[in-house]
Amino acid sequence: MARKKLDTLTEPMYYVLLSLRQERHGYGIMQNISALTGGRVNVGAGTLYALLERFEKDALICRTRVEENRKYYRLTEEGDRVLRVEYERIRRQTADMERVLREEEQK
Repeated sequence: MARKKLDTLTEPMYYVLLSLRQERHGYGIMQNISALTGGRVNVGAGTLYALLERFEKDALICRTRVEENRKYYRLTEEGDRVLRVEYERIRRQTADMERVLREEEQK
């Protein structure tokens, strides 16, 4: 799990939250993550349901409905905030790497 109350997100955490920008059920989340990442990231059922439980407890997601034994979830405002903070953190890391690579190329 992430450190210090979701200071940073693991890759599975990030993609679960990203997937829940639209309402989805568990299997739909797993399919979306695989599609988004071209199969590079796969979140197993055990990991997914542990994350959903934690995210719901932390009010990052909310259950929107239950239909035919499928629980549907969606990102909350707080979940969107956490996701955007992580996105900006990743962007800063990428920018740092790009700057280092440019500097190395100029030498």
